[in-house]
Amino acid sequence: MQSTRFIVGVIGGATAAVALGALGTHLLSGTQSTTELDAHSTVTVDGHKALSADIVAGRAQSRYHPLPWVGDKVSGVTCLKAVAGATVTCTGRKSDGTAVDIPVTVVKASADSVTWKFDRS
Repeated sequence: MQSTRFIVGVIGGATAAVALGALGTHLLSGTQSTTELDAHSTVTVDGHKALSADIVAGRAQSRYHPLPWVGDKVSGVTCLKAVAGATVTCTGRKSDGTAVDIPVTVVKASADSVTWKFDRS
């Protein structure tokens, strides 16, 4: 009886650890980001507010590889400005030097913020 409880406890603990790890991976590996439009992040394109290309590139680079087991590490990411309704392709380099394209889509834009997401290939 004692060994059965021990085995059930070990299996339950392992299951909880795996579930917690999966939840953490899901939360940290998201590819959608909402960025507030302020004096530091906003540029103007054809009279409309847009998110600076540097902000999009920095966030995409940091979120592309948030955990060692999610995505590839990329560096030198460059993007175009993110304007409402736009889809742009950012480019970067993997650690082995190969180029990677990162498609970025603006999901929603308001006067105060831009919500965008990228696709991790």
